[in-house]
Amino acid sequence: MINLLEVNEVSKNFGNFKALNNVSITVPKGSIFGLLGPNGAGKTTLIRVINQITMPDQGKVHLDGELLKADHIKDIGYLPEERGLYKSMKVGEQALYLAQLKGLSKAEAKKRLKYWFERLEIGDWWNKKIQELSKGMAQKIQFVVTVLHKPKLLIFDEPFSGFDPINANLIKDEILRLREEGATVIFSTHRMESVEELCDDIALIHKSNKILDGKLIDVKRQYKINTFEVGIRANNKESLEQELANKFEVSSANFKTLEDELKLNIKLSNTETSNDLLNYLTSRGEVSHFVELIPSVNDIFIQTVKNN
Repeated sequence: MINLLEVNEVSKNFGNFKALNNVSITVPKGSIFGLLGPNGAGKTTLIRVINQITMPDQGKVHLDGELLKADHIKDIGYLPEERGLYKSMKVGEQALYLAQLKGLSKAEAKKRLKYWFERLEIGDWWNKKIQELSKGMAQKIQFVVTVLHKPKLLIFDEPFSGFDPINANLIKDEILRLREEGATVIFSTHRMESVEELCDDIALIHKSNKILDGKLIDVKRQYKINTFEVGIRANNKESLEQELANKFEVSSANFKTLEDELKLNIKLSNTETSNDLLNYLTSRGEVSHFVELIPSVNDIFIQTVKNN
């Protein structure tokens, strides 16, 4: 797969503090890439390097096959965690100004703003001042000016901050639509459920170092524990539980059911398959629940950071 962005062994120091230590990431074209890490890990510094706000002490960044240069600013849309709208300016006036900074003519900017304001149902905000808007309303304006110039690379840092669930879902759908239209997205967040829903690839930075990266599905496979959550109806639950404990590695499971069932997590050895387990269980009772426990991004995040 062709990469839109390649960050190669980038390091950045601030005095005696090393913010990034030989960090490399590759972001495939047309993907949503999750940039993860605890507070202070180095994510924001890396984003600032990509945006040429901060220059690296060593390493190189390539965008669409070219060494990153000042002119690439037009190819990047950046929604920072700390929003940067001028509170006393009117919404329309400010949006036009920011669009023109990104190289759009006034006429083209008005045309695109009309489209987005209608799409997000915010047309009546044009003459409002930013200070009159709620945090979520201002966030919608910031989102629009980030995507308006149709950049190749979109960088969203905590894009759902300040949104209620309905508007968060609206922006999530817009991000997916932009990806389908060809945009490449870097998505930095602490909301792991959003990573599960949106991201194709991830990288995890901790204490200035990249400690994990890859396709999300491959990372999940790497961390799978070959454990199944099962519910089974049987005449003698106690004796069945003891029998299963003698044959497999078992622990109590906690999930909701309508019946009084034996609920267990059963871990298989590398030589046993899910079919082996299911066949064994059906010979002992009525299986009502059978689910492989796939590690969540949240579980992987916590485990990897703790191990490092």
